[in-house]
Amino acid sequence: MKTFSCTCGNTLFFENSQCMACGRMLGFISEKLQITALEPDTDGMWRACLDGRRYRQCANHRDYNICNWLVPEEDTRRYCSSCRLNHIIPNLGDKENIKLWHRIELAKRRLLYTLRELRLPIIGRDQDPVRGLAFEFMEDELGGDEFSDQINEASQVLTGHRSGMITINLREAQDSAREKMREMMNEGYRTLLGHFRHECGHYYWDRLVRGGHWLEGFRERFGDERLDYQQALNTYYQQGPRGDWHNGWISAYASSHPWEDWAETWAHYLHMVDTLETAQDFGLRTLATNGEEARSPSPADADAAGFNTLLHDWDHLSVGLNALNRSMGLPDAYPFILSDLALHKLRFVHEVIRSVS
Repeated sequence: MKTFSCTCGNTLFFENSQCMACGRMLGFISEKLQITALEPDTDGMWRACLDGRRYRQCANHRDYNICNWLVPEEDTRRYCSSCRLNHIIPNLGDKENIKLWHRIELAKRRLLYTLRELRLPIIGRDQDPVRGLAFEFMEDELGGDEFSDQINEASQVLTGHRSGMITINLREAQDSAREKMREMMNEGYRTLLGHFRHECGHYYWDRLVRGGHWLEGFRERFGDERLDYQQALNTYYQQGPRGDWHNGWISAYASSHPWEDWAETWAHYLHMVDTLETAQDFGLRTLATNGEEARSPSPADADAAGFNTLLHDWDHLSVGLNALNRSMGLPDAYPFILSDLALHKLRFVHEVIRSVS
């Protein structure tokens, strides 16, 4: 993720909707992947300082102050390209839900930024009603009487993916609830953005691998996805991960089924390219073992040498990130060790993404 600049020279961040220095309203132009300062224009429109074009603010900004993406003047729709992907949003009659929804939207838009920067196809339900990308943000229904906080299995919302529909349980936006689940599942890492990156991996497996020329290579590296999925998950949850998962999988959960292995590996690839871009944008530098400055490839770099450099720089950056976190008394930012087999799978994900970008 990059940082941006206001016309006044102030540094802006991806989430900003107003410049704290000059007071100008801001908006994100998704087609340009840029934050721009705005000047008020006629008819409730805004003129972008970046390109001089007229835009309107997304309805979710006007109604809930929940979105900073812009809608071009010629587009008559009320919502931006990000919010149009929403299929179900939480009950906004509950003010707490608005706060949690805001956190979810921030993570979703970061995901979309990276997907656009990698030039991956984002095909919504308006184009493909059956398999198009869409999002459901839902909350568990409480069972029992009004004093009960018990959730029965039938009313529990499961974060997951089905045919392009990504469902996120609203409780994942509650830090305490998510941390409790992370500890219960014995996970080293659990974030909203991680959920989005993982679940979109399933979407892109359907789009880029299923039934195509990448399928054979996928099975060579990840295994045969025709293995009974539900039975594999049941075995994982009942018996735990394979004892040797460290040797070939990027996480314990990745060992449960080839589809989950792909989704976990896909998510880690997005972790890497986005974090490295952020480090570059802030001018952070790592030193290679020979003392030379490491130079990471941009997300658009397509050659094998670029991938090798990316892995090399990630190794150095992630060690530094973990050390910084420990200095602050925080858990490791990247609590994973990448085996040779896991790196082989990451390279495959890289090759699949570059083939369509």
